[in-house]
Amino acid sequence: MNFSTYLSRASLALVLCISNQAMAHHAFSAEFDAEKPIELKGKVTKLELVNPHSWLYVDVPQEDGKVANWGFEFGAPFNLKKNGITKASLPVGSEVSIKGFRAKNGKDFGYAVTTILSDGRSVKTGGAQDAPGANAAPAAP
Repeated sequence: MNFSTYLSRASLALVLCISNQAMAHHAFSAEFDAEKPIELKGKVTKLELVNPHSWLYVDVPQEDGKVANWGFEFGAPFNLKKNGITKASLPVGSEVSIKGFRAKNGKDFGYAVTTILSDGRSVKTGGAQDAPGANAAPAAP
């Protein structure tokens, strides 16, 4: 195989890898509704520190007495770690309060702008560049 063929194949492989990563990422507005702020409290059931977005799952008591398991999109693990979020800071069973925005599909999912940990710390947990800021997510009525 000559150098030109090798370079062409390597370039194609690089383009395919980059395009796969780009397709996996989405903008805030693709899935979440900036017109539907939420503030929920509950107990942590699971934390997934994965790229490109981490996820926190929380059991949230409902008005009818039942419990709904909500999933909240967080930022990338590296940024969360810089802000003090690790598996140890959000153990299963710990109480949290989350301010953010509801998913457009109306299911029990949301985007977490800020999370108040059980020790009282308020941490920026969102990472989307096009998401409304923490001050734009007041408590829902």
